[in-house]
Amino acid sequence: MSKVAIMTDSNSGITQAEAKQLGITVLPMPFNVGGSDYFEDINLSQEQFYRFLEEDVTVKTSQPSPSDVTAAFDRLLEEYDEVVHIPMSSGLSGSCQTAYMLAREPRFQDRVFVVDNQRISVTQRQSVLDAMKLADNGKSGKEIRDFLFEDKFNSSIYIMLDTLHYLKKGGRITPAAAAIGSLLKIKPVLTIQGEKLDAFSKARTPQQGKKIMKDAILKDIDIRFGGLEGACDRMHIQFAYTGDRDKIDEFAEMVMADLPGFEPPVIQPLSLSVACHIGPGALAVACTKKI
Repeated sequence: MSKVAIMTDSNSGITQAEAKQLGITVLPMPFNVGGSDYFEDINLSQEQFYRFLEEDVTVKTSQPSPSDVTAAFDRLLEEYDEVVHIPMSSGLSGSCQTAYMLAREPRFQDRVFVVDNQRISVTQRQSVLDAMKLADNGKSGKEIRDFLFEDKFNSSIYIMLDTLHYLKKGGRITPAAAAIGSLLKIKPVLTIQGEKLDAFSKARTPQQGKKIMKDAILKDIDIRFGGLEGACDRMHIQFAYTGDRDKIDEFAEMVMADLPGFEPPVIQPLSLSVACHIGPGALAVACTKKI
């Protein structure tokens, strides 16, 4: 039986401390802040990141360098027979495609398996935990990659933004659209279903946005994932946020009131790569099918 290492990046929300406890490897995502290089959870904390945003310092996302990725592969292959790497969705970053190309180098072929299962944040984290479970049950690197790839659409995530400022700053909406949206106090609700972050709906108040997300996740569980009855045996529920945590607990309580029998949900910050484009104050809910 092969000894399989599990690797991911910090977009999964898994911290370096948690990675050490789990026995996995987490590549820190790099950022350029005001012309200086930083690495998530290494020399860039959540608090520092949001302070930079408040000060309107230019923050640019990047991806791990090829040398950092291959160094991690080499280091793990000294101890393990195979490596399964689960980067953030290829629709949101080029880091997945870079890792895929590097894994095709002769020394990594048939030993390093890159999973493009198009997930981010809490859903990507769940893929990592699922990979660990599969490895513990004797699955090979290829079997784990193939399973996670086939499983990629068995999740949903909805995100409500608090501000349009960062979408405008990143060129994702026009200044005119941002001005009108801000004037009308619109709260966009976005979704990730597959490769990209897409518009799903819009709300005029935070409460309306929360209801839109709650109804959407309940509908997905009911229609896409086998029904609400007995869903606690089939589904994981997760929550995420940007900035302060104070609003997410109330939202989680609101959603879980309609989902009796579920285990306590995972609640964690959204990855900084996503937060960079949507800003603080965002709330998210996700569901992921259990393996």
